[in-house]
Amino acid sequence: MNASRRRPRPVLLTGFGPFADAASNPSIEAARALDDAVIAGHQVVVRELPVEFGVAREALRRALRELRPALVLCTGLAASRDAVSLERVAINLDDARIPDNAGRQPVDVPVVRGGPAAYFSTLPLKAMLAALRAAGIPAEVSQTAGTFVCNHVFYALMHRLRRNRGVRAGFVHLPPLSGEFTLPVLERALRICIETALSTACDARIAAGAVD
Repeated sequence: MNASRRRPRPVLLTGFGPFADAASNPSIEAARALDDAVIAGHQVVVRELPVEFGVAREALRRALRELRPALVLCTGLAASRDAVSLERVAINLDDARIPDNAGRQPVDVPVVRGGPAAYFSTLPLKAMLAALRAAGIPAEVSQTAGTFVCNHVFYALMHRLRRNRGVRAGFVHLPPLSGEFTLPVLERALRICIETALSTACDARIAAGAVD
């Protein structure tokens, strides 16, 4: 067996490109800072996804087929949030309040026709939450990834990997850049998430639900 075959499978890390009139998107900027990094023995490979229904799903599918990763972490921007949001649930629904970058605005359309109503993340979210907070980074477990392109990608990811129990996968929403959340902080948060997901066998059991 040669060395290339013994090499651990990579980590696929995705972020979205710019949306609407924005010149940049912190999700892909933070992700790119980790491109080719080695975390817990696994090389990180970054792919940019377009903010477009359908097109983003196909770009993700191609990356999964090409890389056959050990771990997949997709990220996006949540402009109204003030913490790193570890998404728990992807729902089978596209319901766009605004158009995507291609002008598409699906309303009440399933991400995957005939697919189940929802999928849960397979990442150790509670352990990731604890690790982020221990590092002084505000974080939360979120119960909704919305119904825009982020949820579209999250659901498509989990549906694609539904029979591959050996690959952990999920979605993280990043807050916008601010005094507290600089790009180095977001990069550090993603590194912590990846390292924790690769090194945690059983998730932590701590409360992180929502009252309302």
